[in-house]
Amino acid sequence: MPIRTLDDLAAADRAVGVRVDINSPLTDDGQLADDARLRAHVDTLAELLAADARVAVLAHQGRPGGDEFARLESHAGRLDELLDAPVSYCDATFSQDARDAVAGLDAGEAVVLENTRFYSEEYMEFEPARAAETYLVDRLAPALDAYVNDAFAAAHRSQPSLVGFPEHLPAYAGRVMAEELDVLGAVEDTPTPRTYVVGGAKVPDSVTVAEHALEHDLADDVLVTGVVANVFLAAAGVDVGRESTAFIHDRGYENEIARAGDLLEAYNDRLHLPVDVAVERDGKRHELSTSELPPADGESVLDLGSETVEAYADVLADTGTAVLNGPAGVFEDERFADGTRGVFEAASRAEYSIVGGGDTAAAIRQFGLSGFDHVSTGGGAALRMLTGEALPAVEALR
Repeated sequence: MPIRTLDDLAAADRAVGVRVDINSPLTDDGQLADDARLRAHVDTLAELLAADARVAVLAHQGRPGGDEFARLESHAGRLDELLDAPVSYCDATFSQDARDAVAGLDAGEAVVLENTRFYSEEYMEFEPARAAETYLVDRLAPALDAYVNDAFAAAHRSQPSLVGFPEHLPAYAGRVMAEELDVLGAVEDTPTPRTYVVGGAKVPDSVTVAEHALEHDLADDVLVTGVVANVFLAAAGVDVGRESTAFIHDRGYENEIARAGDLLEAYNDRLHLPVDVAVERDGKRHELSTSELPPADGESVLDLGSETVEAYADVLADTGTAVLNGPAGVFEDERFADGTRGVFEAASRAEYSIVGGGDTAAAIRQFGLSGFDHVSTGGGAALRMLTGEALPAVEALR
């Protein structure tokens, strides 16, 4: 069943609830430290406001008990600066005060309602019909005429504000959501050959991405990096050292070594492993070929080596589509940023390039890289799509 978008919504003078994902880094005093996620939703909100909708913005910030679990007042203030329309703030989500704030909007005005996760059931997951019965959805839905979900970054969750409203209201995908689904849902239509760069520290998810891409012939080549590369090296019989092995086991990833081994056996000609790595030695970056491993006790594999970066860049030079999922090392430390920077720069020169969000997008911003055709707003949600899994919030829109 197709998903309706803003093209299908007659928004004039209708109260439209818009779920966005503006969960952002905060300063120590609770102010926004980065507005990238707010900027991503500007087109959706501006289009609705220009069409004279009355917009109620729903969003979360942080998670209960976390340092960044905060009010959305500063988010509302920044949206008011980014949009050519008035944006106010209401410190309630579904109470009478919230409903009155929505009812009091004039056409072309918006209000940011309070952090949805201040309501306990929002941090739980439900089937859509049950989510529709929660207080948040049941109380707020009557104040709205339509619902727009633009929160692709949270679409892998089945929380009330994401899946409950379509049970009560006509539901639509915002511009961010629609673009993400168009791009990530049609990887098989992109130029070939395709190269997946699979890395980072979320090993089970990343191995599943590699498995899905290889089994469904989406990837002609898979380049493994980061902790994922350590798992594949271990599966190939390489001793990555006491520290890196302990990291894998401490996070319960030992079963992933067997999965990686199965993939190597089935797709050895399409899987590319590092030929050298970087460790910290005497406070400096030190490179070792994989034949020289394991490193000394106390040394961890923290990045790709320069020969591997060059070999991976050669593969990417001939690729039609590059799909990036996860950094190549501890890129936050400049001593171990060369692998991520070098591989990502090579990927940006591909005919078509997709960035899977999360830490991958953060690395691109840190390095100031450009030239990518699509940078996803969602790490976890992008991972789910790249593994072929359905997203609850997307299914709810159907």
